[in-house]
Amino acid sequence: RRPSMAERVPSNLSNYNNKSSINIPQLACLELPPPDHTPDSCDVLIIGTGLVESILAASLAWQGSNVLHIDSNDYYGDTTSTLTIDQIKDWVQNVNQNDINNNTDDNLGYKNFKNARLYIPRPSQLISKNYGIDLNPKLLFCKSDLLSLLLKSRVYKYLEFKPLSQFHTFENDNFEQIINSNQQVFINNSLPLKTKKNLMNFLKFILNYEKNLNQKIWLPYSKTPISLFLKRIFHLEVAQINELIFAIGLCFSSNLNTPEALQRIKRYILSFDVYGNFPVLYTKYGGPGELSQGFCRSAAVAGTTYKLNTSLVAYDPIKKLAKLSDNSIIKINEKIVISPTQVPNFLEKYQPKQKYEVSRLITIVNSDCKEWMAENESACVVVFPENSLPSFNKYAVQVIIMGEGTGIVPENQCAWFLSTIENGSKAKIDLESALSCLEQNLLRETNFNPDDIDMDFVGINNGNHHLYNSFKLGSSLLNFVPEEKLTYLFKFYFTQNTSVPPFGVVNPNLFKSDDD
Repeated sequence: RRPSMAERVPSNLSNYNNKSSINIPQLACLELPPPDHTPDSCDVLIIGTGLVESILAASLAWQGSNVLHIDSNDYYGDTTSTLTIDQIKDWVQNVNQNDINNNTDDNLGYKNFKNARLYIPRPSQLISKNYGIDLNPKLLFCKSDLLSLLLKSRVYKYLEFKPLSQFHTFENDNFEQIINSNQQVFINNSLPLKTKKNLMNFLKFILNYEKNLNQKIWLPYSKTPISLFLKRIFHLEVAQINELIFAIGLCFSSNLNTPEALQRIKRYILSFDVYGNFPVLYTKYGGPGELSQGFCRSAAVAGTTYKLNTSLVAYDPIKKLAKLSDNSIIKINEKIVISPTQVPNFLEKYQPKQKYEVSRLITIVNSDCKEWMAENESACVVVFPENSLPSFNKYAVQVIIMGEGTGIVPENQCAWFLSTIENGSKAKIDLESALSCLEQNLLRETNFNPDDIDMDFVGINNGNHHLYNSFKLGSSLLNFVPEEKLTYLFKFYFTQNTSVPPFGVVNPNLFKSDDD
């Protein structure tokens, strides 16, 4: 097993301690031996150790509730798990077996996944424990409710955070680094004066768009796509619109309604300069899987009992007795809370419909990909806007790129996490197309020698040295053809079904239930 979070380097957010009187010690509680027996009763039984369930378990435990927290898997995280290579091999087999068996209770934790494919051309080159692959990678905006919760609950003490400042959009077979501040707009010589003025006006507007005076501007466009709003009101060009919608807002479609898109764009702008010159943090050694384990540790310190490889097999709502797969009978004093991925078949009528899809392609390449990252950083984001790929993608393809400094891959390797909300076979086509574009551009930049061509972009660094920025080399980089190919060590594809609209605003009536 990888070292626990409590055994690693103390968090670099330690200067932001919450002043609460509650003291959560740094204790690797989940490394303790499992209990000899399951308790006879509990106030709340929580099934599934995903991020949502783990936050709930910690919250209830610290307010004094007696919580029993179980998971049908032999690892923590549920759909937000961080897995080793060997665990992913087993995971793929279980997902495909679940498809064959038509969602039996034997494979509860895998019922929200399908079409899992794994390709490892050189297995001997991958040492399983050296990798931590997120099933559902996430980024933490510096101005977000989740990061505030990590600080207030002191769960951040179990984690190590790293910054991410580089966001790139793919246009004309080339990556463009986004402009995300008034200062960058002002000093950028590639933008016409009129475009600069329009961008400055929008950046001023977005910070206070919810105030009464500014509401008059966007309320008439509340049911209108954000792309139309930006074009009509702020007269922005396509390149700037794509940056705002797809890279800064991380939207998958330009047809997202204006209020929702403005909210996402503002999230990015407000997150800048909170902890430094970056808008986003991520946790080292894995994303949501690490967060889930952090909240589970907090809950365990507060008295929660944990049991893995355990599921609910029967429940008597009159006597409030739950039978678990280890044959134990538990008296439930208050509630049972179940992750949608672990609802047993006898309760299937209560499960929300899984009508949304997110398709993911995860690869590990034999390159550090430093060309795309800021100095002293190990991660970046690349976005392919709609219709920017040779496959004519209807929805954007988002890519989180994580190198050796993230703790999830060894030295001189990099993990690429690609995702799209496209459905069916077209999703895999779009993901493969984006993967091909990433490979071609990485090889161009890795093998590119600016002395061989006439430079079309030159900057000055410290008054003396020329700065060759490959994101601005334009046609010169475009025409460069690399002689070698990229080595893939690992390719992993799957589709995740969800009841929540992905990357958008949740319908408040989605989970509205009747009295029973």
